[in-house]
Amino acid sequence: MGMRIVGRERRKLRIRKKVNGTGERPRLSVFRSARHIYAQVIDDATGQTLAAASTLSKDLKGQFGEDTKTDAAKKVGQLIAKICKEKGIIKIVFDRNGYLYHGRIGALAQAAREAGLEF
Repeated sequence: MGMRIVGRERRKLRIRKKVNGTGERPRLSVFRSARHIYAQVIDDATGQTLAAASTLSKDLKGQFGEDTKTDAAKKVGQLIAKICKEKGIIKIVFDRNGYLYHGRIGALAQAAREAGLEF
């Protein structure tokens, strides 16, 4: 008997029907845990992760001090954009991974847009 798929997992599947990363326009997938936030840019055609950034990234680690989780998410958004641009990735599709586009997820996306990613 299959497990019922509930909540975020179900929203995630619904979103992924529409959002598919290509080499042209890879998918920026976001994952949020209680303490951290992770972003990776994926080319679904090859299944490769082209870029990744999170609150645990070397460049960011320990830089948060008094930051709220939302501030931290902004920094991750900026970092993922920077890594993408170094690799010549400008256009992406945003995969909110079943999370509401709000709070940390929105902040990360917003920061990535401001740092020059197009989606």
